[in-house]
Order: sequence, then structure tokens, then C-alpha cells
Amino acid sequence: MVAQSALTIGLRWTPRLHSVSIPDVIAASLTMTHHASRPMPEELQIRTHGPDSLRTLVYLPGLHGDWTLVGHFRRALAGRVRFVEITYPRTLAWSLEDYAAGVEQALAEQGIFAGWLLGESFSSLVVWPMLARNRFQAHGVVLSGGFVRHPMRWGVRLAECICGWISLDLLVRILFGYARLARFRHRHSPETLSAIQEFISRRTELDLKAAQHRLHLVAQADFCPLAQQLTVPIFALSGLFDPIVPWLWTRPWLKKNCPGLREFKIIWRSDHNVLGNAPEIAAEQVVRWMTQSIKCSKLQTGGRRSEAGPTSDLCSLTSALGLQPPVLPPNNAPLY
Repeated sequence: MVAQSALTIGLRWTPRLHSVSIPDVIAASLTMTHHASRPMPEELQIRTHGPDSLRTLVYLPGLHGDWTLVGHFRRALAGRVRFVEITYPRTLAWSLEDYAAGVEQALAEQGIFAGWLLGESFSSLVVWPMLARNRFQAHGVVLSGGFVRHPMRWGVRLAECICGWISLDLLVRILFGYARLARFRHRHSPETLSAIQEFISRRTELDLKAAQHRLHLVAQADFCPLAQQLTVPIFALSGLFDPIVPWLWTRPWLKKNCPGLREFKIIWRSDHNVLGNAPEIAAEQVVRWMTQSIKCSKLQTGGRRSEAGPTSDLCSLTSALGLQPPVLPPNNAPLY
């Protein structure tokens, strides 16, 4: 069994009891519409799963800002990577640079200075400044429903306005319907039910305002000039039916303008929430990319990536075709 640990900064994390029912959580949320019954954490939180000997994959969440929706994906990766999860504070003041600095500090305090970054949706905009700052040594990047500049800024601004209009009462009632359906679908998975309970209980008035603030950051962000300069290996996942960040716009731009892009994978039976809707397929793809990138890097002269040359071109070609990277002749075995 893979060793697991839960580490948090600013708050001690403890699993919720499975005996708490989802309707009970909803009812409690409805009574907290205008005044929270308990203080909620405003510090960035971090927890790790798996031993230090495994390759590190750092998960940065989407607009919801926490780790409550990534449980299936995390379990699909068990034993193959050291999975590090982040939950953002409900801040109304942080910039994207602040988010990047907060993640770097939390990782450093746990002795994590290198690994892979997995930026989901909103957090793709946290990944770009982290790459520019280079305080965390990124061996590679996976964007899940990610982007450099949102292809439909008008839609983001509309969503920002809706977040300002919608009441917490209405939001919780919508989530109540979702919870009833989810409770039936995942009735044999206590861990999933617990995650759903945690997800719903975290939706407070401040949480809604924090999401609105993140939408404002998305509408303003443009990392196109930076993405055109970076050569860190970048991979992308997207669902076929993704109206939130349509890949019909993001994929062509990345292929044409991002020199670091190695592969853009479309998962057919999924939407924007790729990690949640297709966790096994997404996990297999991410592990393959991580493994393949390590093999290709060992083919580079001196262990460094080259901007051109037959070895670099061969690695890129095999990646694009979905093949395994080439293996050197026996006389080059010491590189391994």
C-alpha cells in the first residue's frame, strides 16, 4: 500500500466522517447564508499523497479553488506519483503573481522544490507566472482545460457578473439537486461522498466572492508573450465537449506559438472537468507524459534539452504520434 500523508499550512486537515449525510450538509449551509457558524481557513493549504521516492505531481485547482473534486484522479494515480494537492485561500486581493508566490512558499516549506505542475482551468494562469519566476523547478507542465489567454473574455466577464448577482441561497439549492444525484451515483464510494460533502460545505458567501475575484483575474490575464518564449515541456488535456475553454481556439494557438508544447490530447467522453469525468484515462495519459519526458531528456546531450537537432526532433515526433521514445544503442547505456 502506498504511504499517504496529509500536510496543511495554516489549518490542520482532518477527513470528514462518512456518517454525515449530504442533505444535512445542505441544510446546515442554508442556515449559514448571512452568518457563518464557524471560521473558515484563509491560508493556502497543502497535502501530499505518496512517498518522496516517487515523481512529484503538484495539482493546482480550478475556479472552485480546492481539492474536493480531484479524488478519483488522485486514486487513479496511487502508487505511481507523489501527488501534492493545493487549496487556495478565499482571498479577494491576490493577483496571479501572488497565487504563484503562495504556492511556491507552501511547497518550499514542505521541502518540495521540483516536480511537475498540473494546472486545472483557472490555475493554468498560476502555472505561467510560476514558470517565469523559476523558483520551483518545473520538469514539465500539464494543462487540464487550460489556456494562455481565455478565448472568450466576454463570457468570462458575463460569468463574473453572474457571480455577483447570484445569491448563496440559490447556489446551495442548485447544489442540493446535484448532491442528490451524486449521492446515488457514488453510493458505493464513501470517500467520494465525503469529498462531495466537503465541496458543498465549502461553498459560502466568501467562497462565491473569491470565485468572482478569480474570474476577474481570468478576464484580465494574457500570458501569450511568455508562452511564446518558454521551452519547458508542456502537455495539454481537454474534453471533447468543453464550452468553458473551447479547445478549437486554444489548441491551434498553442501548436503555432508555444515552443514548449509537446502534445495536446482530446479526451472524447469528457467535458471541461477532464480530471473528474475521465480520471483513469487522464491519469494514464499524465503518467505516460511524465515517463516519456524523462526518457527523452536522457537522450539530450549532457542531460539538457536542445532547441534543435535530430534527437530533439525524434522525441517530438514520437510524442506527436503517440509512440514510445527511442532507445539508445547499448554503447550509450551509461546515460540510463
